[in-house]
Amino acid sequence: MNISFFGAAKCVTGSCYKISYDDVNFLVDCGMFQGSKSLRTNNYLDFYFDPASIDFVLLTHAHIDHTGLLPKLVKAGFKGPVYATEVTIDLLKAMLPDSARIQVYDVMLKNKRNERRGLPPVEPIYDESDAANALNLMRPVKLHVSFEPAKGCKATYYEAGHVLGSSFIKIELKNSSGEERSIIFSGDMGGENRPIIEDPDKFPTADFLVMESTYGNRTREEVDSDKRLADIAAIVNRTEERGGKVIIPAFALERTQDLIYDLIKLKKRKQISSIPVIVDSPLASEITRVFIKYPNHYDEEATEVLEGTGNIFDHSDISFTSSVDDSKALNERDRVIILSANGMCDAGRIKHHLIHNLWNPNNTVVFVGFQAEGTLGRLIIDGEETVRINGKEIKVNAEITQIDGYSGHADQTELFEQIETMPEKPGHIFVTHGESEASEEFAKLIEEKYQISASVPSMFESVNLLDIQTSVLKEHETPVLSDSHNLYARFMLELADYMRAEESEEKRYKKLESFLKKLEK
Repeated sequence: MNISFFGAAKCVTGSCYKISYDDVNFLVDCGMFQGSKSLRTNNYLDFYFDPASIDFVLLTHAHIDHTGLLPKLVKAGFKGPVYATEVTIDLLKAMLPDSARIQVYDVMLKNKRNERRGLPPVEPIYDESDAANALNLMRPVKLHVSFEPAKGCKATYYEAGHVLGSSFIKIELKNSSGEERSIIFSGDMGGENRPIIEDPDKFPTADFLVMESTYGNRTREEVDSDKRLADIAAIVNRTEERGGKVIIPAFALERTQDLIYDLIKLKKRKQISSIPVIVDSPLASEITRVFIKYPNHYDEEATEVLEGTGNIFDHSDISFTSSVDDSKALNERDRVIILSANGMCDAGRIKHHLIHNLWNPNNTVVFVGFQAEGTLGRLIIDGEETVRINGKEIKVNAEITQIDGYSGHADQTELFEQIETMPEKPGHIFVTHGESEASEEFAKLIEEKYQISASVPSMFESVNLLDIQTSVLKEHETPVLSDSHNLYARFMLELADYMRAEESEEKRYKKLESFLKKLEK
């Protein structure tokens, strides 16, 4: 009876866990690696297990770092059912085909570059037909209703409060020898009092807990709804006074809907003007329609708003772009709020908007979610004065700000509360889905605070749940986060600054010559 870690191990991405007992093998999540180029390289590698041997998959929620390699799994031979909440399945009907289009488009651009360099072409990870095949395997499950996906396995889904349709899962296993173990997979956990969605359920009793630790080393300042609204109003108003744009990198799922909801509240309260709000993300438009379809998943406040309006996202100042030309036309507009994906600025239309707006001190870029190490968003929020986007050198002159009140991840205090309220504490906690520093600190604090053994698994680590014996399936370094590609971009920016600042052609020549000689050694 083993659990093996194939993602979200010492990094905040690529969630994938394989559980095996008797002759049954299944996965919890099958996510895509996002963030630095070195991490994303994992998406192109073969799975470290036989996809055809996997009997079924349990999904915690729809985010691509938890679901994005499902089409690849199907393409490689997986044919079993994929279990998820009904909302998650509806969200994935939009998200997986969109992810497939991104894979195909990115590979098309890469192959154009490879052709010019004399390099062989590469294949996309998967395409829309693979995404469609994955969607055909999905089976809906209800919260709090146990079911048996295989003999000796009982699964129960609970509300996670992270995004619409998100869950944590309790799995109870019994092998042919009669040995029993139970394990909870937290997925991504939300906290209480987040916009729109319901608060998370509390963890029931289990022998083991696989716990996310995105904010495992951080307790955020408590931000209530009024404070969050006041912060966003102040940002919008001072930017509008400068005649600038507010650019908000926002994930298409949940964060965009949270922001629309709050911006409408501010407009109704007259705390901001009739400044137009443009949602520039076709995927976000589709996902918003899913939100409208499931009002029974709203929290009490959103339900009250719904009863008074009929649609919590309906307002004359809110509009959605429908084409690339509509998106490009936003370059010519001032005094506008643009919500655009992706939330970490590594793909999608947000890169286009940053190229055209990041250099302008009249504008403001507002970050409203976690920025993983190695992403463009992290570089900007960490204070880089110049960044490279699509090969272009862009000065960071815009006002850069961050609002924590929108985070969908529980912080350290909220994660501890989940452990504390368990009727009986688990025998061991596996700390995952966090950067190494966050995970290690959180695991250490768990042991000190609760006297529960805790560990931070590495990629390809396998643990026998009957005796907590650990083995390594494949040697693997700690995932590279801020990698050589980030360093290369920084080097090119600093070199460009040097070339502009140094007027002597002789000194410039000698400096470059010395670099080349060092590289040749």
